[in-house]
Amino acid sequence: QVQLVESGGGLVQAGGSLRLSCAASGRTFSSSTMGWFRQAPGKERELLATISWGGSRTYYTDSVKGRFTISRDNAKNTVYLQMNSLNPEDTAVYYCAASPRYFSPGLTKINDYDSWGQGTQGTVSS
Repeated sequence: QVQLVESGGGLVQAGGSLRLSCAASGRTFSSSTMGWFRQAPGKERELLATISWGGSRTYYTDSVKGRFTISRDNAKNTVYLQMNSLNPEDTAVYYCAASPRYFSPGLTKINDYDSWGQGTQGTVSS
C-alpha cells in the first residue's frame, strides 16, 4: 500500500480557487494510478479525477470537468488537484487515493483503490 497525506484545504469564497496536495510514501508512487474523491455531508464519496502513472492520461467526472485539474510530480511523490471556479456545492472533505491497477477511464469505483489519505476539508462560502 501507499501512505497518503492530503493538505491544502481551507475556506474560500465562491468563484475562488484551492490547490490540494497529496504526499505519498510506501509502495512505488510512480507505479500507482492516483485519484481524487470527495464526500459532502450526507452524501456518498464520489470520484472527481484520476491520473495515470506517468501523468499523460487523465479522467474527470462531468461535474468538475473544465474547473478542476489533476496533476502529479513523481520526483516529489505528490499528486495535486487544482480547483477553480468553486461554488458552495463543492464543499466537502477531499481525499486522495492510490490504485495498483493500470489507468483506465473506468477506474472509478472506491474498491479500485487500496490506499487512502485522511482527507482535507474544503469549504466554499456564498
